[in-house]
Amino acid sequence: MIKDQNRAPIYEALNEYKHNRIVSFDVPGHKQGRGNKRLTEFLGQACLDVDVNSMKPLDNLCHPTGVIKEAEELAAEAFGAAHAFFMVNGTSSAVQAMIMSVCKRGDKIIMPRNVHRSAINALIITGAIPVYVNPGMSKEIGISLGMKIADLEAAINKHPDAKAILVNNPTYYGICSDLKRIVALGHQAGMKVLADEAHGTHLYFGENLPINAMAAGADMAAVSTHKTGGSLTQSSLLLLGKEMNADYVRQVINLTQTTSGSYLLMSSVDIARSELAIHGKEIFKKVVEMADYARQEINKIPGLYAFSRELCNGDDLYDFDVTKLSIHTRQMGLAGIEVYDLLRDDFDIQIEFGDIGNILAIISVGDRPFEIERLIAALAEISRTASKDPSGLYDHEYIDPEVIYSPQIAFYAKKKAVEIDKTEGMVCAEFVMCYPPGIPILAPGEKITKDILKYIDFAKEKGCVLTGTEDMDLNYLNIVEVE
Repeated sequence: MIKDQNRAPIYEALNEYKHNRIVSFDVPGHKQGRGNKRLTEFLGQACLDVDVNSMKPLDNLCHPTGVIKEAEELAAEAFGAAHAFFMVNGTSSAVQAMIMSVCKRGDKIIMPRNVHRSAINALIITGAIPVYVNPGMSKEIGISLGMKIADLEAAINKHPDAKAILVNNPTYYGICSDLKRIVALGHQAGMKVLADEAHGTHLYFGENLPINAMAAGADMAAVSTHKTGGSLTQSSLLLLGKEMNADYVRQVINLTQTTSGSYLLMSSVDIARSELAIHGKEIFKKVVEMADYARQEINKIPGLYAFSRELCNGDDLYDFDVTKLSIHTRQMGLAGIEVYDLLRDDFDIQIEFGDIGNILAIISVGDRPFEIERLIAALAEISRTASKDPSGLYDHEYIDPEVIYSPQIAFYAKKKAVEIDKTEGMVCAEFVMCYPPGIPILAPGEKITKDILKYIDFAKEKGCVLTGTEDMDLNYLNIVEVE
């Protein structure tokens, strides 16, 4: 039976609760904002009225039997999944729940090394062992790509006991691996296939976009509805294929997800899902048109390259997400982070991120042609006034890691802080990453090399925000102390 995607059960239940004028002797303590006037003035009375606690009419996120259950069923249908879970701890918790659902201590999981830190965090929690497939590299734009099928096949043949394969779909830059082939290979080997689709909500609703995980037959997918789907920050979905045990996955989710699920976040997913199901095609048609126009104009600017499907090679760059406005900056003589800073500081334009050689501008249905023109004009002005000789800039942003210990063993090992410039040859016991995008330069258990130290120095010099270390200034690194 086809469900009515105009419905938004959580939103509807909250409206009914509000109109019933319930006297509250439960949490939250602000009591519809009366107890915190400044917060109410800042966020608005309508927001505080529905910042409520779980109760029978509003269901319970940990054990949904009412409106949340109904909303999850609507989401599952809209996304083509067998089941959908509302996630209020961000997509990081959805990625972790995926891995925790299929791996336990000592189990192997095959994954590209350019995963988000949340995936490696899950390895620290579970004790699962990563089998890294180094992603392909583009010499032209200096970024890591997807997994080559031959490399994945080699990993499967070498580690037939692996429990799962994790794949990015797409990467932060919009790069897609051959997901359908990966799913087929994984299932043929008896492995579950998990997709990190933090940047792929739109793949479920737009036309002529890369294939989404559920359509490709993947077993689970973590989807950031807040990134490109229109819900509030921190709200996400975890999608399941038909072979997964949804009741067990719920138990795993409840190990870490809050018991006080935010109804602001849940209702935002509920409403966003309805909008996407009804209007998604036209929404993302407009987004693609704006992105294509921006690429066309930016590629007229000296030193900039807004790349797209022309780079596809049928393997580690199998497809490209054309909603992504990813721009290579190195030929202008500027690191991506430098362009990021100039856009913000000199032009009041906030883009998603800048790294060593690229920037990413997120375009959504909320953008207007005026803002697109403003971004293009600002980039043209930066090219005219700030271009430099590109020699001396890094030509790649990924360095193959040498894994010595599993992430869990290294993270919990006896460790000591060492001045960073004296750590070459030692084993890292913590993360080092530029955020965003949150892909580790170093993860716990990896050997610290001269190339990695040079890369970290360069990133610091160019102004990247380096996170993950106990020493917030990154003058010291925690290393595994050999006993």
